[in-house]
Amino acid sequence: MHNKFFSKIKPLLKSLFVFGLIFTLVLGNAGNALAARSGGRIGGGSFRAPSRTYSPPGGGYRSPGGGYGYGGGGFGFPFLLPFFGFGGFGGLFGILIFFAIANFLVQSFRRVSQGGEGGSYGYSNPKVSVGSLQVGLLADARNLQKELNDLARTADTGSAAGRAQVLQESTLALLRHPEYWVYAATASQQTSLEAAEAKFNQFSLAERSKFTEETLSNFNNQLRQGSTTTASESSGEMVATQAPSEYIVVTILAATEGKLELPTINSLNDLNQALRQMGGVSSDRLLAVEVLWTPQAEGDTLTSDDIMAGYPDLKLV
Repeated sequence: MHNKFFSKIKPLLKSLFVFGLIFTLVLGNAGNALAARSGGRIGGGSFRAPSRTYSPPGGGYRSPGGGYGYGGGGFGFPFLLPFFGFGGFGGLFGILIFFAIANFLVQSFRRVSQGGEGGSYGYSNPKVSVGSLQVGLLADARNLQKELNDLARTADTGSAAGRAQVLQESTLALLRHPEYWVYAATASQQTSLEAAEAKFNQFSLAERSKFTEETLSNFNNQLRQGSTTTASESSGEMVATQAPSEYIVVTILAATEGKLELPTINSLNDLNQALRQMGGVSSDRLLAVEVLWTPQAEGDTLTSDDIMAGYPDLKLV
């Protein structure tokens, strides 16, 4: 009876064993694929508001005696006359009060108009543009990887001039390799200075979350370098079975004062124009910049499936 029961469940056990084997292999391959998501990062910046130019309202009519017609600073000659019994100054006193109030209102409106949204706080809150430019290149562009790696190790990301150089050098590196351009996308949004940092961080985190590990990072002059050994380097069989169409994706994020209108990418000319506009931002307008690329480690690649899954906004150019 025991043998009869075992013969009945034997097909079920065999199916479970096969399913478990397949499940293990799938998870193992998925782990290898995720381990290949190395990434690099260069950048830094500051979203500090301009220094305050607010001065407390102390205007108004200044009397010949050195006092003010209202508020602090002492009482001047016109205010003393009515109290010492000199007649005929009641009308003059009312006129002085009127001009004092009018002057206060004019100054208040002027500060609000100059300060924009932050006028009530005594400092300006200018408009800031947060832009993103992504380029997908063929993996044959290994020289580009090397240029970005060298830039990350040597760049001064702690100064405005150094960050502007990072932006210029990274866009220049892409402009030097148009033969490898395959995909591209742009996005830009204008917001207030107070909200710009949050928007910039959202863009940055969205891209960094696509990496399994940041194997090379230079952010605000803090250089960190991890292991460059990837799954593709440690498994000869995996290298032999990789798809031939592999890519490198470079993302450039910039926050600038004023407008940064990047063209919608529909052609190589659009991409060329967008790179030149991004790279042409001057250091006095540049608040923050971040350059991210994947894969960073040599021998590590992205497949077509990776591009479709992780970068759905990219368009063929």
